[in-house]
Amino acid sequence: MISNDFKKYIVLGILFVFPIVIYLFFASGINNFAKLPVLTENLPEISSWSSLRGDTVQFKDRITIIGFWGNDIENKKGDAFNLNQKIYKRFYQFKDFQFVFAVEDGRQKQIKTVLSEIQEGVGTNMVKWNFIFGSPNQIKTLFETFNSDVTLSPQQSTSTVFIVDRSLKLRGRDDDEDVGTLFGYDASSVAELNNKMTDDVKVILAEYRLALKKNNTKRQK
Repeated sequence: MISNDFKKYIVLGILFVFPIVIYLFFASGINNFAKLPVLTENLPEISSWSSLRGDTVQFKDRITIIGFWGNDIENKKGDAFNLNQKIYKRFYQFKDFQFVFAVEDGRQKQIKTVLSEIQEGVGTNMVKWNFIFGSPNQIKTLFETFNSDVTLSPQQSTSTVFIVDRSLKLRGRDDDEDVGTLFGYDASSVAELNNKMTDDVKVILAEYRLALKKNNTKRQK
């Protein structure tokens, strides 16, 4: 007959060990299978574009959320607020994470005003919001290299934002339950930012952390 003390040990073992086993199982699954698909490779670098702060803005070695505002800046305030609240505030402290928006040259003053309004409204440190400036043709050309199913407005603008990884590759979903291939995320939709983009940013940041951990392990050997 099994003693009561032994039964207690079995129960305690199940209570403490089982959750750890489950965690390790799912963690292993995430590390092995949760990759954000590459949809377009060899995107052009943006380091030659002029920027709002005068510094160099680049894709390489950054996890970038990029949007295209063209000359339609006033109508993008709502998108900016949604992105700030749902994406930027959650991830901006990650070292290599950044926002980039392509804007028509000559709109620098307008961007400064809008950026100030947003920052006052949300109280977030927006140091990783970057704006690059080019001609309408330059913006259109950069956008077309993404090879997405999204179209720009006549103002060279869209509410869709994209994820570009550290190797200049467009990342997204190739098995989305709603559209099949999801090239970007609708910043005007809080639901899409909450239900899709947040998860996908988590995945790509987890990919980077895992790669960094592997590299550090190799160096220590």
